[in-house]
Amino acid sequence: MALFKRNKVLKEDPATGLGNNGNTVGTRYYRKDGSANVHKRGLKLLDRFSWYHTMLEMPRWKFWLSILLVFILINTIFASIYLWIGKEDMAGMEKGPFWIQFSEAFFFSAQTFTTVGYGRLNPVGFWSGLVASFEAFLGLLSFALATGLLYGRFSHPQAFLRFSEKALIAPYKDGRGLMIRLSPYKNNHLTDVEVKLTLGLRFIEEGKPVNRFYPLGVELAQINTLFLNWTIVHAINEKSALYQLSAEELRNLKAELIVFVKAFDETFSNTVVARTSYAADEFLFGHRFLSMYHQSEDGESTILELDLLNATEEVALPPVIPPSTEYNPGG
Repeated sequence: MALFKRNKVLKEDPATGLGNNGNTVGTRYYRKDGSANVHKRGLKLLDRFSWYHTMLEMPRWKFWLSILLVFILINTIFASIYLWIGKEDMAGMEKGPFWIQFSEAFFFSAQTFTTVGYGRLNPVGFWSGLVASFEAFLGLLSFALATGLLYGRFSHPQAFLRFSEKALIAPYKDGRGLMIRLSPYKNNHLTDVEVKLTLGLRFIEEGKPVNRFYPLGVELAQINTLFLNWTIVHAINEKSALYQLSAEELRNLKAELIVFVKAFDETFSNTVVARTSYAADEFLFGHRFLSMYHQSEDGESTILELDLLNATEEVALPPVIPPSTEYNPGG
């Protein structure tokens, strides 16, 4: 098979940090959001789970929901403890059904936890006073942690880049090219932006699946600044690992395009990174990107339409050498 012969000739990327044994990896190395597609086992949960990193990286709605649920859980536990100690240890608690007493204990717990202390209810016994003192101490620590997490989320350097959902195979010069598009979606300013593309293919060698990784050169590997969109282009020629590959062959070879982007953020004065990957079914043949930006009506500025990041149109692809033709590195 020509593809098998070409994989012996093309230069591989030895520095991916990804395994070559095809039996030991899942369907892809990276998810679309750039996170590693790995589930770690073999250690206790607290030894392999960093709650701090999780709280910093989780979506905003999950973060606030987690904070709210923890707040409700803590006050529910302390309200139950106050009721278990006995309402006679709580001065000012009204008589009534259980849910009224529980709600009063819950709100007293919330006031103690936040150190507000309105004063209508107050502990009069030793055990209730001890529990209230411990809860106030726990509240101070909890709000200090929550404040640190909030600061960490706001001050954490991020690239704020979005990638196109599809990797396109489009006409390029006299042949074909691989194209992906990215764009910053915040008002941050990125400079010295670098990109690296790696193509992973899975072959069958001596009856065993083997992963091979090939660097894909791009027309521009670095740009000075990025505040509009950037279409990254890899020319598909006889030196490319994508040469002669069809959509069906990409699926058969379980292809995955891995994209790494590194840039300098002037606001944070720090280096930021972003990454994503494209599986074989996320390659789109015979399409090209539409323009994302245009001049404003008054002609004074440029309008970047972020909702057009994935906008494409169909185009005719130039013919390529049939896949059955053997690869000749000499041309």
